[in-house]
Amino acid sequence: MKHPLLPDYDFDTYKEITPEFLKSIEKTCVLCDIDNTLVPYDEPNPTDDVCAWVKSITDAGIKLILVSNNEKDRVEKFNEKLNLPYLYKSGKPSRRTVKNALKILGEEKKNAVMVGDQLLTDVITARVSGITSVWVPTIKKVETPFFRCKSAIEKPFIKYYYNKKAKKNI
Repeated sequence: MKHPLLPDYDFDTYKEITPEFLKSIEKTCVLCDIDNTLVPYDEPNPTDDVCAWVKSITDAGIKLILVSNNEKDRVEKFNEKLNLPYLYKSGKPSRRTVKNALKILGEEKKNAVMVGDQLLTDVITARVSGITSVWVPTIKKVETPFFRCKSAIEKPFIKYYYNKKAKKNI
């Protein structure tokens, strides 16, 4: 079994997660975090790049759901332009998060991928739920004690992951 804090795939940005990539790994649905994955946590609206990425994914017939631990108002505001299904206060890293998202999408675990910037929420949610995980680096660091603690816990795992990945590419 793979380590619960290490992703299956990583990209420098969500924009690199293309419909072609998703189809190449036989995925038909994406569960996607918002804050610091698609936009900085203090950006209330999706950027034009986010809108274009969402359109490219959905135009390819891939289902997309926003999955956030944030409050309802934050997620609804962000989703106004996108009009996607969503979960707020989703409970990541609980298996229930994936179960609820897949039920909304009418999909199975084998077809799903979770995209996010946090190992301790997004990647571990995918791992404990048995779906593929895709990790992207945090867009903007949150400087609260809680997030500094999370970052300190994640840092050695990120270093290990990149070292392991570099050795495979030799």
